[in-house]
Amino acid sequence: MRRKANAILPPSHLSKVLESLTKAPKLDMTKLKALKLTYAMRNDHFGARHFAKNDLPRIRFANPDVSIEVNKLPKTKEETWKPEMVVELKDGTSKTLDLDNKWSSAIFEELMDLAGGNPWERWKRERIAAGLPFVDEPEPKPKPAPSAPKKRSFLPGTEPSKLLLDPTKTGAAAVLP
Repeated sequence: MRRKANAILPPSHLSKVLESLTKAPKLDMTKLKALKLTYAMRNDHFGARHFAKNDLPRIRFANPDVSIEVNKLPKTKEETWKPEMVVELKDGTSKTLDLDNKWSSAIFEELMDLAGGNPWERWKRERIAAGLPFVDEPEPKPKPAPSAPKKRSFLPGTEPSKLLLDPTKTGAAAVLP
C-alpha cells in the first residue's frame, strides 16, 4: 500500500510507550536496591495493582539495576490480608510500606519520598512553587448531568385522566378497552 507523501501519520505504539516511560518526574532512585510488591491477583488491592501497572514499568526503565519482585497472590473474599511493598535501600536498611486502601499516586509519593533522593526533592519544590500536585493524577470522568424525567406516552387521542384502568389486568391489557 502506497502512502501519500504529505500524509501525517499518528504516533506509533512504540513512541507512546516511550513517552509514558520517560514522562516527568524523572524516577532516578539512587538509594534504591530492591522492591518486593505483594498484592491480590484480582478483586482487591486496587491501588497496588494500578501502581504495578502504571508506575513499576517507569521505575524499571529508569533504574535497570534495581531488583523488582512482584507477587500476585490469589485471595478469596473471606481472607483479610493487606498488600505491602518491601523497600530495600543500598545502605542496608529495609522498610515495609502498607499499601492498603491507598491510591497508586499515594503509593508512588511514599516510595519516592523514601528512595527518590535529590531529584525528587527538587521536583517537589518546583511543583509546590507552581501550586501543582506532586503527581499528575488522571482526571475523574465527569458525571452525566441529570436528565429531565421522560414523559409517558399514551395511546393516540387519549389523555391520562381519561383512561380507565382495569386493576385486574396487567401490561397493555390494562389500558386497552
